[in-house]
Amino acid sequence: MIKVGIIGVGTVGASVVKILERNRDIINARAGKEIKVVKGVVKNPNKKRDVNIPLTTDPYEVTDDKEIDIVVELMGGVEEAYEIVKRALKNKKAVVTANKALLAYHRYDLNELAGDIPFEFEASVAGGIPIVKALRDGLSANHIEALFGIMNGTSNFILTKMAKEQAGFWEVLKEAQELGYAEADPTFDIEGYDAAHKLLILASIAYGIDAKPEDILIEGISKIDRLDFEFANEFGYAIKLLAIAKKREEGVELRVHPALIKNSKMIAKIDGVMNGISVIGDAVGETLYYGPGAGGDATASAVISDIIEIARGGKCAPMLGYKKPLEGVIKLCDREDIVSKYYLRVVVEDRPGILAKIAHIFAQNSISIESMLQRSEKEGLAHLLLSTHSCKESSFQQALAILREQEFLKEEPVMIRIED
Repeated sequence: MIKVGIIGVGTVGASVVKILERNRDIINARAGKEIKVVKGVVKNPNKKRDVNIPLTTDPYEVTDDKEIDIVVELMGGVEEAYEIVKRALKNKKAVVTANKALLAYHRYDLNELAGDIPFEFEASVAGGIPIVKALRDGLSANHIEALFGIMNGTSNFILTKMAKEQAGFWEVLKEAQELGYAEADPTFDIEGYDAAHKLLILASIAYGIDAKPEDILIEGISKIDRLDFEFANEFGYAIKLLAIAKKREEGVELRVHPALIKNSKMIAKIDGVMNGISVIGDAVGETLYYGPGAGGDATASAVISDIIEIARGGKCAPMLGYKKPLEGVIKLCDREDIVSKYYLRVVVEDRPGILAKIAHIFAQNSISIESMLQRSEKEGLAHLLLSTHSCKESSFQQALAILREQEFLKEEPVMIRIED
């Protein structure tokens, strides 16, 4: 028998317990052993939970219990979870976690500490989509050329509704909160931090690169307007919050931001709260992984798949998939060296010569305009919607800084990168 302790019996933890019970026969047959949750940890012991397992408020009753084989960490947070997981590993217990924030900051420390102890984390990225196993095992023969992911269902729901219903951002956010897709404080989701944590985990597997959230470009979706969708529709684009890893000769770009992507791309068709990740390998080409990125049962499905893998005697040692260091460390590209096309929305005085002045500012910074739309929303003002040819991030930001100083500019410009 494999005995499991769960630290954090909330939505996901309760689903783990219920699915293990409901699907006991097939799970035990696939694992080759009986799997049983013998203890759970909760913050509030008085809260009613529809699970029939012993509960405690002390996580060390799980990490220090000699009878427990696998510790499942579902409590969330970073530093407290880190100390608890370290304790479990020091006690030679296998660990399964769904904690993306923990791994965004401490995955390399835990990788070293785990050594040959099984440490699995499929549920930390994209919920029920088996992207960690696909990248770490199924695509292990490939150099990963690029990775593009819709990894936050809240943001994808908002952008999908804005695109299809011509609704405003704050209106759709309120609806997402009422439906339970967005938290009361949605910052973590809509400003890109959630997706960034997941991207960093996948980048470690794909490239062996150690970066923290503070090291990469992260931008959210709160400034996007219905006019941006008008431009997107006119030129055959969708707008998505993308987590991007892109290998270049100089290193790897890691970034999270809204992006205009062609409607013909597979990932552009992923709508609503669903997640999708496109991985491009040098041998296999492009593969796409699609499914629910959150939710109790979907995430629990990934947690249990890790438990089954450990019960079978399988493990990834080390956890990030490298038996020895890569030859020639792949470095993180500086955010100023990102190369992209850009879309820009500006509100300016509606008078002759303004577009020429903007074009001149861009030309001074070696940037050429590819396409343009103009919309007159208020008398005396014009909305200019521009897209550029490819240029460096540093050049575009320099042009943007000069543009902000112009007297004809009436609102803060809004920029979205274009990923062709």
